[in-house]
Amino acid sequence: MRLLNRLVVAAIPAVPKPVVRYFAGRYIAGETVQDAVNTVRALNAEGVCATLDVLGEDITSRDEAVASREQSNQVLHTIAREKLDSNLSIKLTSLGLKLDKNFCTENVREILRVAAGHNIFVRFDMEDSTCTTDTIAIFRTLHRDFPSTGIVLQAYMRRSEDDVLGLLEDRPNFRLCKGIYKEKKEIAFQTREEVQQNFIRLLELILKRNAYVGIATHDTVLVDAACGFIRTMGLRKDRFEFQMLLGVRPELRKRLVRDGHRVRLYVPFGEHWYGYSTRRFKENPEVAGYVFKALFVRNS
Repeated sequence: MRLLNRLVVAAIPAVPKPVVRYFAGRYIAGETVQDAVNTVRALNAEGVCATLDVLGEDITSRDEAVASREQSNQVLHTIAREKLDSNLSIKLTSLGLKLDKNFCTENVREILRVAAGHNIFVRFDMEDSTCTTDTIAIFRTLHRDFPSTGIVLQAYMRRSEDDVLGLLEDRPNFRLCKGIYKEKKEIAFQTREEVQQNFIRLLELILKRNAYVGIATHDTVLVDAACGFIRTMGLRKDRFEFQMLLGVRPELRKRLVRDGHRVRLYVPFGEHWYGYSTRRFKENPEVAGYVFKALFVRNS
């Protein structure tokens, strides 16, 4: 299967862009803000929350970072105007993290001012390991003034337990996911079993310390483990939520909703959908395998 996934990745440049777009449409809301609004409104009608993400984290100039900031602000105004049940997710590289940390911090601060005016929660996404320390530092700086913010931690990162312990004093809202970027074994756990074990360990730690957590996974083993913690600890529904990606395992999403859990879907959109899709395939060939499967089983 791994060989097949790598072959799929290698073949993607030869696939006509409209074909890639057709199948990427399952995982991406569209190119425009209105496409995102339509997707979130349909999810809300199912009893599902959302978090919107404007695609385009690879920027090379300050002007591009400012444009990305303004796009995020436009999304915040739209969420408020359309009365959508949605948060906003931001990637700090799209706001200038790799250009200048202080410049990025001020861009994020401006987004958070707009979000606070609309009472909208903002999630700091986590990217590859070169961004982890700076992302956490900027989050901690701004979280003091803007408490309606949260951060993502990745269970495959060996440092994540220390990061959880360090962040707990700030009482943040966590999103715990496995992690998708390719990292060296010195930095990240490599096997599925190791990642699962660390995910469960981190989730238990977060829940026992009474922090809110978005349990972000499509892995049935981890969902079942989380449900076991919820039952054993007698957790209230306002202490956690399940989070998933748009288009992935809709049957699991529906099961969780039926069981009375809050479920939030990560909804990416924007004109940079093609670069986003191909980068994700290269970073994790297993994702390409899922799309290859989708060619034959559209409702899997």
